[in-house]
Amino acid sequence: VQLQASGGGLVQAGGSLRLSCAASERTVSSYAMGWFRQPPGKERDFVAAVSWNGRATYYADSVKGRFTISRDNAKNTLYLQINSLKPEDTAVYYCAADRIHSAWDSSEYAYWGQGTQVTVSS
Repeated sequence: VQLQASGGGLVQAGGSLRLSCAASERTVSSYAMGWFRQPPGKERDFVAAVSWNGRATYYADSVKGRFTISRDNAKNTLYLQINSLKPEDTAVYYCAADRIHSAWDSSEYAYWGQGTQVTVSS
């Protein structure tokens, strides 16, 4: 499975972005999918995840209420709507997919996209 993340960019604080992650195979429709981010000079952290059918979602405390994860299995695509952006949201955002037990554990995901840069100016 290949994942292609897109939608990043440079935005002002308070703005919004919608990230997308397109999968190359319909197999991904049976996988959980998630978003992680890596700020400059820091480790990659969990952001959000969604179950294979979209019914269960999980969020890091730092993004609850501002970020919304969703998926469209008919399009093999994962989304992350980011609102009320803050400078501390600046990071490379990665999408990931796999059959997992712990949504926030990056080591459980075998398939990763290449990342898309989000930069928030103050």
